[in-house]
Amino acid sequence: MLISPAYAQTTGAAASAGAGGLIGMFAPLALVFVAFYFLVLRPQAKRQKEFQSTINAVKKGDAVVTAGGIVGRVTRVEDAHVEVEIAPNVRVRVVKTTLAEVTNPNAKPAND
Repeated sequence: MLISPAYAQTTGAAASAGAGGLIGMFAPLALVFVAFYFLVLRPQAKRQKEFQSTINAVKKGDAVVTAGGIVGRVTRVEDAHVEVEIAPNVRVRVVKTTLAEVTNPNAKPAND
């Protein structure tokens, strides 16, 4: 035999080190999860919270874009709906949660 059978046997001290090996195996996984939380989940939750507060603060006269791509100005605000004028004398009611963007109506265009 070229390989000694002693390599296959473990001692009592080596067997108890297996628990430390288990912790060492999961430590990098835990570090990846912590990094993922701080780099992805937390900023996304903050961005979503700011967007939700912007949607809740919609008022008459704001320019909005819906999730469907309709652009218009808010003419009336209700609890769950917003009335948007998309052309002269053409108004549609949309659900507030479908608003994708709220812009400042007094902002100057970039090419002026």
